Amino acid sequence: MKGPLLVVFVIVIVLLVIWDGIWKLIALWKSARHNQLAWFICLAIFNTAGILPILYILCFQKTGPPAPPRM
Repeated sequence: MKGPLLVVFVIVIVLLVIWDGIWKLIALWKSARHNQLAWFICLAIFNTAGILPILYILCFQKTGPPAPPRM
């Protein structure tokens, strides 16, 4: 792989990493705020190019106010 194809490949990989990172951070933050430890662990371990975090945010996130912090 040489030349322009390599550049396109690198750009696509970088964009995919940024895409996954943004969705993962949002989903991790929301799962932590709602004390959903199992979701937090799954989201932190598995790299699914943003698919698992998007599913969590759209389908499985608890609705309502976040849980109060534990002391």
